[in-house]
Amino acid sequence: MVPVAELLEVVDLVKHFPVTRGVAFRRTVGQVRAVDGVSFTLGAGETLGVVGESGCGKSTLAQVLMRLEPPTSGAAYFEGEPMFSLRGAALRRWRREMQIVLQDPYTSLNPRMTVGDIVGEPFEIHPEVAPKASRAGRVRELLDVVGLNPEHLNRYPHQFSGGQRQRIGIARALALKPKVIVCDEPVSALDVSIQAQVMNLLAELQGEFGLSYVFIAHDLSVVRHLSDRVAVMYLGKVVEIGTEEQIYRHPTHPYTQALLSAVPVADPALRGRRDVIRLTGDVPSPVNPPSGCRFRTRCWKAQDVCATEEPALISRDGGHPSACHFAEERSVVP
Repeated sequence: MVPVAELLEVVDLVKHFPVTRGVAFRRTVGQVRAVDGVSFTLGAGETLGVVGESGCGKSTLAQVLMRLEPPTSGAAYFEGEPMFSLRGAALRRWRREMQIVLQDPYTSLNPRMTVGDIVGEPFEIHPEVAPKASRAGRVRELLDVVGLNPEHLNRYPHQFSGGQRQRIGIARALALKPKVIVCDEPVSALDVSIQAQVMNLLAELQGEFGLSYVFIAHDLSVVRHLSDRVAVMYLGKVVEIGTEEQIYRHPTHPYTQALLSAVPVADPALRGRRDVIRLTGDVPSPVNPPSGCRFRTRCWKAQDVCATEEPALISRDGGHPSACHFAEERSVVP
């Protein structure tokens, strides 16, 4: 295979869910546009943060990338191979390369299985990864790598704290030595102090194993120090994408600027200097999104053109891509 610069490439990915009515004769009356034309790339050893409010399509994006949901249209390529057309043995090989860490550590682990069985289950599905005689030792190694006592492999999930359970989920994701891990809000259900510990663990594992992350979160401050690039989503679309420096120091889309202005600031001296942007109105329904720019119903910059023409996600004046007719850099003190 010819070497490719991107480990993962997503092109115009769409996922719509039908809205139906009736009991005996169900008919489709609409579509929930959960993901509506998302494109991005992910390089080896890179972290792409995906942020946005609840309901913007982040978790649906993760499910489609992991083939837990079929795409409505669009394409995705892993090391140049089309992911959505893989079948049989090729699909099994691909599943070893991409793993997922789910949001809720309380429901993502089978309560009837021991930790050793949970972390070792991938070896049952992919026996070629670890010979049967060495699996117990491999499970112990994985628990040690994520900071858990290997002697606790016979315990059950309810005997661990939330942060420890998430570490178990991370150990399970590492079992098959993947190249990409999709992290679907892995710290949102944890206490703030535990969030920092799990984030530090993910950073250490990335350095040790050369992992690439698609890191999904609703809090911009969570992904800041882990992400190389950040994609901001709103109502199923990416409205701005750029490096960590570009997004946090030089945001150009009004939605990104509003999100950043709401990030809590620890230093009291900085709070008074920050221009807080308060958005009006509610997030529109993904069943019937606004015409043109989807953010226009809450945007203070909106003009007539915003209702008739959808802004393209492009670079303007040499800057990073932003989907706004009136994209303009605005200083936001984080």
